[in-house]
Amino acid sequence: MKIPFSIPYVGEEEKLEVLDAINSNWLSKGPKTIQFEKMFSKYVDSPFSIGLNSCTAGLHLACLALGIGEGDEVIVTPYTFVSTVNTIIHCGAIPVFVDIDFQTMNIDVPLIEKAITNKTKAVIPVHFAGYPCEMDLLLDIADRHGLKIIEDAAHAVYTQYKGKMIGSLGDITCFSFYATKNLATGEGGMLTTQNEEIADRIRVMSLHGMSRNAWNRYGDQGSWFYEVHEAGFKYNMTDIQAAFGIAQLKKLEHMQTLRKKCADLYNKAFTECEELILPHDSLEHRHAWHLYVIRLREEMLTIDRNEFIQKLTEVGIGTSVHFIPVPQHPYYQKLGYDLSDYPQTQKAFESTISLPFYPGLSESQIHYVTDHVIDIISKYKI
Repeated sequence: MKIPFSIPYVGEEEKLEVLDAINSNWLSKGPKTIQFEKMFSKYVDSPFSIGLNSCTAGLHLACLALGIGEGDEVIVTPYTFVSTVNTIIHCGAIPVFVDIDFQTMNIDVPLIEKAITNKTKAVIPVHFAGYPCEMDLLLDIADRHGLKIIEDAAHAVYTQYKGKMIGSLGDITCFSFYATKNLATGEGGMLTTQNEEIADRIRVMSLHGMSRNAWNRYGDQGSWFYEVHEAGFKYNMTDIQAAFGIAQLKKLEHMQTLRKKCADLYNKAFTECEELILPHDSLEHRHAWHLYVIRLREEMLTIDRNEFIQKLTEVGIGTSVHFIPVPQHPYYQKLGYDLSDYPQTQKAFESTISLPFYPGLSESQIHYVTDHVIDIISKYKI
C-alpha cells in the first residue's frame, strides 16, 4: 500500500463553479472573487476580506500597510515556513525570533515582552498546525506596547480561539489556500482586517497601486480611467481561484468533520505509545487540524527522526517535516541567526514527523500508518 502525505479533497462542486467562471468570460479578478471575499468575511466574522494570490502576498502587504520598513523590528516565531519571515526582510525590517512553547509549538507568548525594543513595530504569530496562539495575552502585550498583530493563519482557516474565529482578532490576518490546505484553491490566499482604511490601501497595493481593478474598469459600471497612487504589486486573486474557493468554503465544515475523525483515530491508536508526543489540543479552542504532527521521544528509541521517516518511506507511507526552522536555513545563518539560540524550536524540529492527513484518508489507511508507526517503535525502543 502507498499512502501519500496529502491529497486535495476535490469533487464535482469545484468543477461546476470553475466552469461557471469560465463561461462568464471573467478569468482574472471579477464577480467570483467579490463573492468569495464576501462569503469569507461572513465565515470568519471580519468586515473586510481581500482575495490574494497567496498568504505570502498577504503578509507582505500587511507589513507594508502598517508602515513597517527599514530598520524596524518584527517579532516572529522561528518555527514556521520561511515565507513568514521572508516578507519581513522584503520590507527592509529585521526579524526578531522568540522561541516556541514546546507543548503547543506556537510562539511562547510570555517571552515576547522580553524581546520588545523601541524599534519593535509588530508581532507575527503563527497558528501552528491549526491550533491557536495565546491571543488574549498577545493582544494585551501589543496594546501596552503600541504594537500591531499580523496573524499568519496559513494553517488556521477553521480555527477558533475561545469561541472567536481566527480572522477576527488581530489587526490583520492572512490565510493560505495552497493545494494542501484545509481550504484549497491550488494557489491563493485571503487577508482579513477590521480596519477599512487598511483594507482600502491593501486593495490598491494588491493590483499595481491602481485606483480601479480590471472588473471595475471593464464591467457595466466601469470606466477606462484609472490612476496609480503608489508602486503596487500583482498580488490579486483570480476568478478561477475564487470559484474553486467558493465550492471549498461551502463544504469546509464537512471536510473539517473528516479531519477531526482522522485525528481522533490517530490519537486513539497512539494513546499507549509513551515514545510519542501527540499534537496538543484543548476544549477551550477549536483546532483546525491542518496537520497531524507527532514528536519522537528519541531518548526512548535507538533510531532518530530521519531514520524513522526512512522506515515509513520503505512501507509506502508519505511523511513531511513541519518545519525546518528559519534560523536553520543558510540565508538566515549568513544574517547571524543560530538555531541553538532557540532550544525548544531545535528540540521540536529534531523529533517531528508529520503523518499523512487529509479528509479523504480512509480508516484502513490510518490503521496501516498507525500499525507501522507502532511496529517501528516496538522494534527500536530502548
